[in-house]
Amino acid sequence: MSAASIAPTARPRPSPLSALSTLRLAGGVAAALMAPHGVSAQTAPLAPAPAASTPAKPDSNAQRVEVTGARESESEQRRQSTAAKIIVGRDEIERFGDASLGDMLQRLPGVTIGGKPGRGGAIRMRGLGSGYTQILLDGERVQGGLSLDSIDPEMVERIEIQRAPTAETGARAIAGTINIITREGFRKRLNDLKLGFGLENGIVSPGVSWTRDDKWGDLSYNVSINAVAFRRDDESVVTTTSPGFEKVEQGQSSDRRQRLNANGRLQWALDDGGSLMLMPLLVLSQGGGRGSSVFAGSSPPPDPRYQRSESDSDGGFTLARLNAQWRHRLGEGRMEWRGGVGASQSKFDSARDFFANDARVSTLEEHTDARERTLHLNGKYALTVGEANSFVAGSEVDLARRAEDSHTVQTDAGLDLVDNLRASTQRLALYAQDEWALTPQWAAHAGLRWEGITTEGEGRDAQTDRNRSSVWTPLLHAVWKPEPKSRDQVRVSLTRSYRSPTLQSLMGRLNISAQNSETSPDRTGNPDLRPELATGIDLAYEHYLPHGGLFSANVFHRRIRDQMRTLTTLEDVPWFPDRRWVARPQNVGNATTQGIELEAKFRLSDLVNEAPPVDLRANVSLFRSKVDSVPGPDNRLDSQPGGTANFGADYRWPGTPVTTGGNINYTPGYTTRLSDAQWLVQSAKRVLDAYVLWTINPATRVRVTASNLLQQDTDTVSLVGTEQAETLSPSFVNWRVQLELKL
Repeated sequence: MSAASIAPTARPRPSPLSALSTLRLAGGVAAALMAPHGVSAQTAPLAPAPAASTPAKPDSNAQRVEVTGARESESEQRRQSTAAKIIVGRDEIERFGDASLGDMLQRLPGVTIGGKPGRGGAIRMRGLGSGYTQILLDGERVQGGLSLDSIDPEMVERIEIQRAPTAETGARAIAGTINIITREGFRKRLNDLKLGFGLENGIVSPGVSWTRDDKWGDLSYNVSINAVAFRRDDESVVTTTSPGFEKVEQGQSSDRRQRLNANGRLQWALDDGGSLMLMPLLVLSQGGGRGSSVFAGSSPPPDPRYQRSESDSDGGFTLARLNAQWRHRLGEGRMEWRGGVGASQSKFDSARDFFANDARVSTLEEHTDARERTLHLNGKYALTVGEANSFVAGSEVDLARRAEDSHTVQTDAGLDLVDNLRASTQRLALYAQDEWALTPQWAAHAGLRWEGITTEGEGRDAQTDRNRSSVWTPLLHAVWKPEPKSRDQVRVSLTRSYRSPTLQSLMGRLNISAQNSETSPDRTGNPDLRPELATGIDLAYEHYLPHGGLFSANVFHRRIRDQMRTLTTLEDVPWFPDRRWVARPQNVGNATTQGIELEAKFRLSDLVNEAPPVDLRANVSLFRSKVDSVPGPDNRLDSQPGGTANFGADYRWPGTPVTTGGNINYTPGYTTRLSDAQWLVQSAKRVLDAYVLWTINPATRVRVTASNLLQQDTDTVSLVGTEQAETLSPSFVNWRVQLELKL
């Protein structure tokens, strides 16, 4: 049986060293802003805003000449970075026409996605999610309950995956960082419209997106809007067994949702060579669902009160965010101020009726309303010293307040529970890092970061719980080239990173299970959790090919202290007269994880004479982990598979306007032992995707994508004590047709 999961990266910073040479070569670009910091010499040029991933083409209708810098290729940026990273540009993001970021990310080295094939899920790096993988949106931590499934790929300019933390991007990244950068400021004029629809299990889901880039005087702007409506039907069979008992529950559900996303960047060039930028983001989502379940068989006969059930739900999510950025010169260096405010609300109402002989015998109703407000302010100073050194120092302040109101009623149990939560989080960080080219062959990057987090919450008992933690994280990265212009290089990183408890794991409201058991427990938080601390090393070898391909091998090791995981125990509880099974997070001791990640991508004709120009890409990652306090075998970290692998190819058919491609992803099944008496088993996951792109003319293209062609069922088993629950669920092929217009 097998599994899957995935994770994230951080935003590359063009080097001020390369910026100096760029300014010497192009005096007309002297007004361009210096990016905050970089790596060694020869990094990306400085620009008023990060550039598109490919050089801008001139507008054929333009009446004037505009000088716009072009970002180095993704491969070259990766090569010049001291800290190991992977950069994914627009071409790769839009290649398959994916409906969600998760579908695209799962093809990248070391990244896995939880959940059923084709349905998105938790994003994990090195098989680790749940806080091990740091997710950033435009360099800021994702807050306010925003799911990455809510971000349409059309809104994304590029994605940066950083395998080891840096002082600037943050150390809450034991597995790594994924930085999702939305559409950026003006590089060339765009007016793109995409119309399409998806087809899954006979259900049509329409969608439309529009992107506009332009310039008006000193103002350059970008606007992206996306709207989609979909419905998804699911089925499942849950078999629960224990000595002398078996129960089979067949379920069906239908989920419908409408979503609107909009984001933009408004950037003004200032007289001193600086810039002012505003970045609004809006996410609106509304939907609901219906479900039913039937207890198809049981031995002995089931509780007569629960022969079947029907459920109905309705909910919505709204998020509004406004970020601002001001860059200006300060002495010999550059100062960057970033700030933002955000507000979100999530509402959910559900009712589940239980029937016996067609008569309703019980109703479970849940009503939740969660609101969150966020504020952040960051300051960063970047200074280039001489020709071979760049220094960055900064501070960060994040404030978040959350109010959550919940009301749960179960009629036959006499349960009427009001569980309201008021919580706040304050985070302060200070950091400094220095990058320098020691010799033409050696470059180094050293940093130190301090971060402190205070979380306070008041729950249903009117008692205030408080959790404080702070961590020092020293970080060191180095890269060595056998020759200054060598295409081979070796990287090493020595880091300290950590995983902080989430607000939900500390102060999470109580979730009541209607049929409380070992495999269906109540869930709540634990305000006494401590953060996990990890000491790690990464070692990588990279060989870059002349035309942009590469071969790489990366090994990593992490030693983790105070590992957190959710355990289920039988407890006396204040919310019920009888003892209940309750799942809550706990610190369980120390753990270790290590692995190897291999990657290759190249054009076949570059390596084999007279071979067709097929673009090939492949990656294989192997992971191992052990939790010291849990007896083996299978005492791995939560939801970490033994590895993941991808193989893909793309081919432009000569003499035709057609390009085709495909990718197969495999994640093996695995068993996780959570405690002496608790296991989780996950089936293997195989996902095959393919696409056809027809370029009608330079302004019109049609893309057809088929996702999850293997339609593999998902099989998950949860075992607590003597009770086992197995869930079988089918998956479906998703077809997507998209018309792409350049207006």
